[in-house]
Amino acid sequence: MSQAMPFALIGYGAWGRFHARSIAKAHNAELAAIVAQGDANAAAAAQDWPQARVARDWRAVLGDPAIEAVAIATPNHLHADIAVAALEAGKHVLLEKPMATTHADCDRIVTAAERCGRVLSVGHEQRLSPQWGRIKSLIDEAAIGRPEHVHVTLFRFPYRQGSGGWRYDRARVGSWILEEPIHFFDVILWYLAEIGRPTSIVAFGTGDAAMSRSLSVSMRFPGGVTASINQILAGFEHHQTVEVVGATGAIRALWSGVMDRTFEPVASLRVKRAGAEQDEAIAIERSGEVFELEAQAIAAVEAFRSGRPIVSAREGRAAVLLCLAAERSAREGREIAVDEL
Repeated sequence: MSQAMPFALIGYGAWGRFHARSIAKAHNAELAAIVAQGDANAAAAAQDWPQARVARDWRAVLGDPAIEAVAIATPNHLHADIAVAALEAGKHVLLEKPMATTHADCDRIVTAAERCGRVLSVGHEQRLSPQWGRIKSLIDEAAIGRPEHVHVTLFRFPYRQGSGGWRYDRARVGSWILEEPIHFFDVILWYLAEIGRPTSIVAFGTGDAAMSRSLSVSMRFPGGVTASINQILAGFEHHQTVEVVGATGAIRALWSGVMDRTFEPVASLRVKRAGAEQDEAIAIERSGEVFELEAQAIAAVEAFRSGRPIVSAREGRAAVLLCLAAERSAREGREIAVDEL
């Protein structure tokens, strides 16, 4: 059995705590160090994980030769600098989404990942979901024929403030489109990989395009294929729907919980296969980001050792650029041609 890979977790806020739990539970990983900003977070990290070294400066753990990998779970605006520094220090990187908040920072990360010979995987954990991932399998199996449309909706309570209110600060969060819709852009690109990249995007929001409580996005793909995303951040609980229409069938998946990080969600997946008279229910294991995060920790170590990322830097970049294009479309009130992803 391979020795556990020593990880440093950079960021010990609310989501960082889930990362710590997932790394510690992974059979092939060791939570060796935690970087926590602020006295309260540092004290909590030391109490929660007494076996791990707790540091206040992420540069200190990057200089530790015993650390093989880092998981970055900081506010969005810090992702690029830490990721590039970690790669240059010879560490593998599991980088929370969004991989960066600007086109230029995405390019910096891509360049560093390709230059430094280390693996960087972007944290789009929905790909590891037994629910959302099963949809990809059904599409690849041609269970519904050639996909024609993908529709994702989210109805949820407002975003949490984050430490120091960073999630409500445009300079630190980038935009709310980069928060949760980026997952939807990623899975749509993944589902429609055989179709190709989108050719244009149009988006509508209310008020500030970057921080809109409601967002509607439509995308055109080659061959008349389309996709849409709708997000409501002024609702209650957390409800996500994914629907895929194919030439000969359709898929519908529902996920509901009192909150996004619940351990007791209600989830379903149904498919009407090509040629079938009735739709069928597909049994799925526990679905939800808290479970996918655990799967991601295990898969990340396997990815680092094999040299093949779960979600590559270029794939992470593509999702960010779609988010930026959606923000620009909503701000300018027009359809945007997607020339480069």
